[in-house]
Amino acid sequence: MPDIFGVPAAVLLGQVLLGLINGSFYAMLSLGLAIIFGMLNVINFAHGAFYMLGAFVTWLCLTQLGLNYWAALVVVPIVVGVFGAVVERLFLRRLYRIDHLYSLLFTFGLALAMEGLFRYLFGAAGKPYPVPETLTGVFRLGFMVLPVYRAWVILASVLVCLLVWLVMEKTRLGAWLRAATENPSLVTAFGINVPLMLTLTYGFCVGLAGFAGVLAAPIYQVSPAMGSSLIVIVFAVVVIGGLGSIGGAILTGLSLGVIEGLTKVFYPSASAIVIFVVMVLVLILRPAGLFGREN
Repeated sequence: MPDIFGVPAAVLLGQVLLGLINGSFYAMLSLGLAIIFGMLNVINFAHGAFYMLGAFVTWLCLTQLGLNYWAALVVVPIVVGVFGAVVERLFLRRLYRIDHLYSLLFTFGLALAMEGLFRYLFGAAGKPYPVPETLTGVFRLGFMVLPVYRAWVILASVLVCLLVWLVMEKTRLGAWLRAATENPSLVTAFGINVPLMLTLTYGFCVGLAGFAGVLAAPIYQVSPAMGSSLIVIVFAVVVIGGLGSIGGAILTGLSLGVIEGLTKVFYPSASAIVIFVVMVLVLILRPAGLFGREN
């Protein structure tokens, strides 16, 4: 394969695929954050902790209950989502009508408490989780060898993000959710339980973070710090895409994963900050984000 800017094309294509893997997690997590902010107007700093919780519950399901990976894909998002719904019902709901800073501080404190609890219970060292047998092996693409499991992560993430976008943007349920945030009194007049809808929305988005945690368990070490190391990047993705923009969160997450991967080829020392450089440029040129609405 020919060189591109002095770099073998095979290396570039390989980094694009590796970037898509990271971008898949950025997209899924930023999707949940964007929905929570757009529908509940809450900056959910605990989202990374729910992602970590999903990975740990996946590991516990295997080691303590004997549930395999495929069962965890169904069970874990439900468990994490129910926990999130309880948090919303007991705590977050009380903060909606006061300054948004309080909900940010609460979710930030919740993230620290969850991370500290898991660090106390399981230690700081990572826990390994095996790749399921049905997803072992590799695809030989000519320019790189792609593990089957990583290809599955990309496919599953894109499909879930697309499905959620279709539900939120193209169905009556999505229209009700948007209306409930803009004019709750009118929606209530139609017999819709708005508080329950908001609770389920928060629980669903937290469940998405739990689903991402299941996907991440066989790739990364399951550790208490795995969420805090990712949440700052995910917030940057949401800001770049536009706060509350669902499609923007998905496209920006995948795109920034690729940009980050390519930066490792051309300027490796900048790969850790390239997303934040992009965020600064976007905030200067378009403060509402690439896909956000200007006020």
